[in-house]
Amino acid sequence: MPFFARFHCHAGQEEAAAAAIAEVVPPSRAEPGCASIHGFRSKQDPRLFYIHSVWQDEGAFELHATLPHTVRFLAQMEPLLDQPAEFVRSEQIA
Repeated sequence: MPFFARFHCHAGQEEAAAAAIAEVVPPSRAEPGCASIHGFRSKQDPRLFYIHSVWQDEGAFELHATLPHTVRFLAQMEPLLDQPAEFVRSEQIA
């Protein structure tokens, strides 16, 4: 199951957001149900970040959402953001 997360941070919080993403990716990648996970930063808007991950199934993602590193990451990101985070569960079509 592909999953996209979008984060847009306040001016001056770019490096804190990048650091939080860099910190959460390795333990997420080590989860048994994680097929892949990567963090991205927009080249056009340095305050815009994405995480793209692929999970074995809904259950693996649901577990991921409850783990301490994920909960800590979301708590770290919340005050950095100037827009609500967006989370999209998706299906591959091509």
